[in-house]
Order: sequence, then C-alpha cells, then structure tokens
Amino acid sequence: MYRWLLCFRYLKTRYIALASIISVTLGVATLIVVNAVMSGFSAEMHDRLHGLASDIMIECHATGGMPDPEGHLREIERICGPAIVGSSVSVSVPAMLGIDFRGQRLGRHVNLIGLDPETYNSVSDFGKYLLHPANQNSASFRLHDAGYAPDRSELKLAGWEHRKRRVAQDREIEARLAEERRMLQELKRQQMTQEERAAEIAASESAAAGPSIGPQFAAGMLESSTETPAGETPAGETPTEDTPAEDTLTASIDPMEEQYDGIILGISTCSVRTRNAAGDVEDVYYAQPGDDVRMMFPSASEDTKVLNQKFTVVDLYESGMSEYDSTFAFVRLDRLQELRGMIDPQSGVRSVTTIQLKVAEGVDLNLVRDALRRRFPAGIYPYNIQTWRDLQGPLLSAVRLETTILNILLFLIIAVAGFGILATFFMIVVEKTRDIGTLKALGASGHGVSSIFLSYGLLLGFVGSGAGLVGGLLFVDNINGVAGIVERITGQEVFDPTVYYFSEIPTIIEPLTLVWVMIGAMTIAVLASVLPAIRAARMHPVRALRFE
Repeated sequence: MYRWLLCFRYLKTRYIALASIISVTLGVATLIVVNAVMSGFSAEMHDRLHGLASDIMIECHATGGMPDPEGHLREIERICGPAIVGSSVSVSVPAMLGIDFRGQRLGRHVNLIGLDPETYNSVSDFGKYLLHPANQNSASFRLHDAGYAPDRSELKLAGWEHRKRRVAQDREIEARLAEERRMLQELKRQQMTQEERAAEIAASESAAAGPSIGPQFAAGMLESSTETPAGETPAGETPTEDTPAEDTLTASIDPMEEQYDGIILGISTCSVRTRNAAGDVEDVYYAQPGDDVRMMFPSASEDTKVLNQKFTVVDLYESGMSEYDSTFAFVRLDRLQELRGMIDPQSGVRSVTTIQLKVAEGVDLNLVRDALRRRFPAGIYPYNIQTWRDLQGPLLSAVRLETTILNILLFLIIAVAGFGILATFFMIVVEKTRDIGTLKALGASGHGVSSIFLSYGLLLGFVGSGAGLVGGLLFVDNINGVAGIVERITGQEVFDPTVYYFSEIPTIIEPLTLVWVMIGAMTIAVLASVLPAIRAARMHPVRALRFE
C-alpha cells in the first residue's frame, strides 16, 4: 500500500513530472489524430477504388478483343459456381477526345469504355457517381431536359435547354459571318476601277458565249457535273469505310431536336477547377451535357484505321479520384462494337475486351483469381486476370507504407518523452536517497523499493496517455472546425478544394488502434523507469542514511 501512496505523493509534489505527462499526452493525441485521418482517407480511397472497379477483371490484349464472351461467362460460372454473383462485359480502347471551346479544339487522351448499363451497375458503383439523379439507378445514354447537379450554377441549364441555346447561337454566328462575307464582296466590287470592271464584263460575256468544244469533252463535262460532292454519299448507296460515319449522321439529324450517340465524360476531362478573381473556387466547363464532342479511336480490324465519331455529352462522371475522372469516357457497348467492327459478319457474335466479375461476400478474391488463371493460362490466352487490389497495388502499398512510417515517427515522440521520464526518475532517486535508506532500514525490500518507481512510471504513462486519448478524440471530433479556425488565422486553406474533391476531412476511429497506442505509451513510460528503479533497489541502507 505504501508504494501507491508514495507514487501519488510524488506525482502531486514533483511538478517536473508534469513535463513528462505533457510529452506523453501530445504524443498519444498526435498518434490518435493522424491514425484517424489516415484511416479515413484510406477507407474513402478503398471505397471509391472498389466502387469504380469490379472485384475481378479479365482483360484481353488482342486487337480484335475476346470472342464469344457468353461462352467465357458460362465457363467461369462452371469453375467458380456460386462464388460469382454478378458479371458484365465491356470494351475498352484508348482514344482522343476533341472538344470545341470558343473557336479552339481541345484534345484529351482518354480511355473510351463501352458498357452495358443494365449489368455494369451490378459489378461496380458506376451509377452513383453520375450527376443526373435519373442515371444513378440505371445509366441512360439519352440527354435529359434538366436536373444535372442543381447545386452547381454552372450546370443549371445543362441538357436540352443548353443544347438548343448553343445550336441557336451557332446558327446566328454562321448567319452573321455569311452576311459579313457578302458585304465584304460587295464592298470590293464597288471599289473596283473602271478598267477592272470592263475586264470583268468582258470575261463574263466570253463565258456566256462559251468556247467551241468537242463532243467527247462535252460528254466529260456532263459526266463530271453529275459527280457527288466531296464528303457526301450518293443517293441510294451505303457509306463505305472511307466515308466518315459522322458526316452521314450529321446530314441526317437536326441538332435542335435530336442528338448523336450519347457519351458520359469524366468530369475532369471536360472541366477544370480553379479560382476566380475574387478567390472563390469555381468549375470551368469546356463541355457539358448537351454539347457535341468528337472521339477518335482505332478500329478492331487487322488493317487498323482511325475512326472519327461525333457524340453528344449526356452526363458527367465524378468519383473524386482524378485518375478516373480525368481519363474515362463511357458509351453504349453495342454502339462501340458496331463502330469498331467487333461483330462477326457471319455468326453475329460480338467481341469484348473485358469481363468484370462480382464475387460473393466473404469469398477470397485471390482464390477465385488463381482458379481462373489456371483455367485461362497466360501462355495460351492473351488475358490478364487481376483483382481490384492487384490493379491498385502500388497506390494501396504507398498508403500503407506512409501510415507505417508516420506511426514510427510519432512513436519516437513518445520515446523522447520516455527519456524525459528517465532523467526525471534519476533525479528523484538522487533527491530521495535518505528516504530510500529509511524505507530499507524499516524493512522494505529491494523489490518493494523498485516497484515504487515502476508504479510511478506506470502512473505517469496512464495519466499522460489518458489525457492524450481524451484530447485526441475531442480533436478528431472537431477536426473540421479546427481546420476552419486555422484557415481563418493563416488565410490559407488546409485542404485546397481545387485539388481534393471532398468538403470535409474524412476520419475513422478504430478501437484497436486506440488500445495499442495506449499500451505502447504506458510501456515506454514503464521501460523508462526501469533503470532508476534498479538503482534505487540496489542502494545500501547504511550508505543511503549517511548521504548528505
């Protein structure tokens, strides 16, 4: 009992121990805050990465894609059985996106994906990242009237209203340019000299009279007059491969009432987040729902050709992950297969480049992946079979490494506090030499004397880690308010919204992390008191009483 009484007495009277307690408190609180924030970021990143990609992906590297996807799915179901609860096929091809913006053509390298909207949501969270609420449950490649992100003023008119207004403006501009060209020609004609005008009249009279031509030349002129103008398809004929598909399509629709094939763009492919003159964050859109864009991508034939197709933007895709938002564009699977020539003309079987699988809850993804790799070995099939963790391996490893290094560095802060406890205890042993001698003369054992300092170290660690636990939890609970205060004081934003696509700092408190942080802090405090306790236990009572 005397041991704990002395511990509390030393803790209350030795104010120098307060510095050690503060060091432990700050170290524990910092560890809790950093782990909560890193866990929040990691969980948010995992959810988004997993939501964007299916559990397992089978990618085909062949130019023509993977033939007979239905047969592959039946074979996969035979191998994996009930482990597979969802599947979808898609076509992925590198492409160049062209956007007309204020008289300039903007280019973006994108990954064009043809997907089946009915099955794609069963293997990923694709729908919930679309801006229009009607597309979130089942993606549609038809342009909506309105309702795109009502909280964003830049997209208030997106949809058919924006499209009709843009087409009307373009036609008005074209009419003005045509009128200006006509007026310019009329002005030039008025400024002609008398000699030039006489020469023009003579040339027109000579042309009216016509030169003497032979019958063969006249026949050639007649034949050439019936040729089809460049860029148009003769009536009653089917466009050939050399005839751009968009030219025929452009001549056949009224953009005021109809749209081209729909495309969903990653929001960062057609916009940039920046600050205006007032310092407010705003999004500048180069294209929005209702605008037409061009997409250039290769065909799937052996004699590869570049296809130039026009699409209408029907929605935007915003996941918050720049790797996806800045590189992805989505169109209908069947339409992309037709454009690239991925349909067998004899059997009508369509080819794909990717099969995505959704695995049942609790099933080991690696076991399913390995089973598929054994069935489709890389030496025979040009397939790459990976889980979503394999695809994002470098990024996930970097986050884990960063968290580990941060924990090591922050534990070094607590270790510094441990050295402070060590120095404090050595000083207490020296100051309390006579008291230690008196205790040993009264019959206290060396184990009992050493336990006083060990208990003292444990008490310091408990108080410091307890205060750090409370302080860390309070800080995490109010971290966004603290970030706002720091921003007002420094005039700078803690998390720049032009870089990070979230409004609040994500945090997750894991009970297991709190436990090992508390145990680690108390262990360091006890270990720091071991050497002073050993010195006090080995002290001879006679020498201790003769001290001073």
